[in-house]
Amino acid sequence: MNAIVLAPVLDKPARVGGRGPQARAIGRRSPQERLDEAIGLARAIHLDIRASGLVPLPHPRPGTLFGSGKVEELAGLIRAEAVEVVIVDHPLTPVQQRNLETAWNAKVIDRTGLILEIFGARARTREGRLQVELAHLVYQKSRLVRSWTHLERQRGGFGFLGGPGETQIETDRRLIGERIEMIRRELEQVRRTRALHRKSRARVPYPSVALVGYTNAGKSTLFNALTGAAVLAEDILFATLDPTFRGLALPGGSKAVLSDTVGFISDLPTTLIAAFRATLEEVLEAELILHVRDIADETSMSQRTDVNAVLAALGIDTEGEPDRLLEVWNKADLLDKPSRERAGNEAQRDAGGAILVSAVTGDGLDTLLTEIERRLNRRRDTVEITVGPEEGSLSNWIYENCEVIERSDLGEGMTAFRIRIAPEKRHRLQHLAGAARLKLAAE
Repeated sequence: MNAIVLAPVLDKPARVGGRGPQARAIGRRSPQERLDEAIGLARAIHLDIRASGLVPLPHPRPGTLFGSGKVEELAGLIRAEAVEVVIVDHPLTPVQQRNLETAWNAKVIDRTGLILEIFGARARTREGRLQVELAHLVYQKSRLVRSWTHLERQRGGFGFLGGPGETQIETDRRLIGERIEMIRRELEQVRRTRALHRKSRARVPYPSVALVGYTNAGKSTLFNALTGAAVLAEDILFATLDPTFRGLALPGGSKAVLSDTVGFISDLPTTLIAAFRATLEEVLEAELILHVRDIADETSMSQRTDVNAVLAALGIDTEGEPDRLLEVWNKADLLDKPSRERAGNEAQRDAGGAILVSAVTGDGLDTLLTEIERRLNRRRDTVEITVGPEEGSLSNWIYENCEVIERSDLGEGMTAFRIRIAPEKRHRLQHLAGAARLKLAAE
């Protein structure tokens, strides 16, 4: 399908650089960088990009966004290239979308619509499809404002589709609203099921680690490299929509549960954040969050800002919980030698203790695993306790809720345990065994 990509530039000096307080603070990316990303998004759903460009927009028009002269100029290009889809990397009101479609005789979608299309193409599981459909419907419902002429018709009171005098637009809005409520109920059940699964995993004495990052930062490739899994890892945007879990073996013999999650992107539609909240709750519950960054991408710092903004929207304080977030600077293999050395030095100086790795070659993964184990153990106490032969239930509880580092038989049925325990379970162990029996042990 032929397409063109347009990136409006509303405030060119501030977005490129400049000296004002809004320079870089708002745009963060240059207009060309945003255009390149929009082109990548369009290609992710196999659109044939016939043309693309930046469109200066000093005075946005309420009816068409662009000025009348620019609309006519672009109409000629669209006809010449037989374009079927026009992607505008900027929010469009329903009226603007309708007017541009009429003027250009082509389908017009904005950035939110494009991301929704990609998610729709990537969804595989029933949960993923429900989440994407919910986001689509919420978006479509906002579009039902005289966007199509057939929505102006009056309907009679036939059957259940509407009472006397109900317009087609009211009927469509009501039907969409009913479907939204149905999906939300189904996703609420999914959320409860996930909560039960998390509760079940919480009974396993292994901490949880979650991968997050900008889309196409290499999370799934890193996930496979660390766990030996075979999760889909392609050089495409949003290859992963549904979370995947695998056991993670750590150097000291301990274990963790690693989850791979959906990628983030700048200006991620709020409807998608809300729709995927059940999935992203896995990140909320994680003891350690690995923020995977494509360090070879020139916009890596901007991507970092965007990811942190989404984490903040989820309620995760990246500044207030520095030990909970570890940056993983991935794709070191794509850097030339001087850039790699520079990145390695910057990682060592990073206040959060970033780790430079290549998920493809395996460089740095041993260091990463060691740091993961160190951070997880930092918040877990290592204690020693001796259990008698009559305390079988206590032994079972220890195996089910603690990480057993060492077990020694002392004779006469007595067993000495050296265990690692999470803070939230320490009180329960004290209640079962008595605080006096627990002895802090050196690592």
